[in-house]
Amino acid sequence: MSVTTVLFDLDGTLTDPFEGITRSIQQALDKMSSKVPDAKDLHWCIGPSLWDSFRVLLDTDDKAELDRAVAFYRERFTDVGLYENTLIEGIPQTLSDLRSLGFELHVCTSKPHAYAGKIVEHFELMPYFGKVYGSELDGKRSAKADLISYILDEEGITSTQVVMIGDREHDLIGAKANGVESIGVLWGYGSHDELHKEDPVLIARQPSEIVQYLESKFSRA
Repeated sequence: MSVTTVLFDLDGTLTDPFEGITRSIQQALDKMSSKVPDAKDLHWCIGPSLWDSFRVLLDTDDKAELDRAVAFYRERFTDVGLYENTLIEGIPQTLSDLRSLGFELHVCTSKPHAYAGKIVEHFELMPYFGKVYGSELDGKRSAKADLISYILDEEGITSTQVVMIGDREHDLIGAKANGVESIGVLWGYGSHDELHKEDPVLIARQPSEIVQYLESKFSRA
């Protein structure tokens, strides 16, 4: 069965959220009376769920403490950090080209869908996507494996009909857990080695390579 649907991660794949995420994490850590790293040392936090990032940053598995940190993060992110974000060059054209080729596109992000939808709308990308799928505010479906499984059920499609595109290992691991092929991208926050070890069908250096690959393999136009 040929691929009909392409899932896109958001942070680091469609947009660069570095400033908004790192500043919001710094505020949360400060309010937790914890050590506050420089922004450059928080780049690894772009991709994993907030709970996973704060579990490392605070060195705790205490759910109540992690929930407090996430709440402090959202105090800033919801109104300010959300828009401290830039669109990846070439993404609108890539999305337009894929739609013209007949692919259905959805966003698949660990970020809560309430926030993700606002970001997609802010950059005027919504016309390209069917739905914006993300986690719930309580962290449910923040793991990519759970979210991709949910999307397959919601859309009534099989794993062989889908390709997942993302910049971190979490995207590719989640795809693999569901039998979904993946494409890694190098303009985000994952290294070539991080992506390569998860066996993606392609590691793209620029967005246009995604179109070239999918057109040659699965064009539905």
